[in-house]
Amino acid sequence: MNAIFFSQFKGPLSVIDIPIPAPTNDGVVIKVEATGLCRSDWHAWMGHDPDIVLPHVPGHEFAGVISAIGSSVSKYSIGDRVTVPFVSGCGKCGYCLRGDAQVCPTQTQPGFTGYGSFAEYVAINNADFNLVKIPEALSFATAAALGCRFATAYRGLIKRAHLIASEKVVIYGCGGVGLSAIMIAKAKGATVYAVDINDAALKIAESLGAETINSSKVDPIAYLQNLGGADLSVDALGSKATAGASILSLARRGRHLQLGLLITPNGLSEIPMARVIAWEIDLLGSHGMSARDYPEMLALVATGVLNPAVLVKREVGLAEGAKALAELDSNSLGGITIIKPNK
Repeated sequence: MNAIFFSQFKGPLSVIDIPIPAPTNDGVVIKVEATGLCRSDWHAWMGHDPDIVLPHVPGHEFAGVISAIGSSVSKYSIGDRVTVPFVSGCGKCGYCLRGDAQVCPTQTQPGFTGYGSFAEYVAINNADFNLVKIPEALSFATAAALGCRFATAYRGLIKRAHLIASEKVVIYGCGGVGLSAIMIAKAKGATVYAVDINDAALKIAESLGAETINSSKVDPIAYLQNLGGADLSVDALGSKATAGASILSLARRGRHLQLGLLITPNGLSEIPMARVIAWEIDLLGSHGMSARDYPEMLALVATGVLNPAVLVKREVGLAEGAKALAELDSNSLGGITIIKPNK
């Protein structure tokens, strides 16, 4: 099969021919029909994730069709249309059993702990626990767009931050996860402010109903505080600057939700903790969503309350996808890019 492959961090990204994986007893092999290009994949290529063993195939949000199946899999069959949360749980620990597979201590992640979905096929273990069937009406590209960014934003806003209608929400970063958060917050009835320096991304945010702030021209902290502060702030990018600004944009007793990865050399992140203490700010994180919670989100997509398809702005093949991955931190494209391995 063809796959995007690298053998050194920050090194060449090539499309090469490697063996198709075989399923484990409790696993399946999925023919990848669509897979999303996410900033987390760029972090993987840069060497920011300690779980990655070289050489490597990245890619972690995808949808496709089961092409091979292990002997102990009972809930799924060859030909089923499926997607998979980017965090796959063991299905046996206390966290998994209570529905929190996204924090499973022995979790696996395609594209991080093993070969991922920037390939024609990908193997997934513990299939009965981790797979999610997708309806015929949902395209593979839209299902792939749900996998990491949308599901993380959904769980973060709805299950972790408990967003309610009428609240003011500010979202820093209008990439895939930020745009997903905007859509979800607007569907919930919130007033949304979107912050970025990329005019193309801000234009998409505006089309989703957000009031936009270009932080290279307007101080978003002062702007939000003049309005009394936000009830909920979201760092959807992941940097010292955006995390700090997100917290400082809050009203007293506000909630900060960290969705973007905060990558630093020592693993620690500097934030304005004095404000957190003085104003009693809640700090929340969200790390994906378990398969058990997908039906609720998929039902909202089916009824049109949520329409992640509008976030998909381009579809490319593996060769163009490899180039886009290398340029992900510097390009000015808005929305979600989908890689189709068979294109």
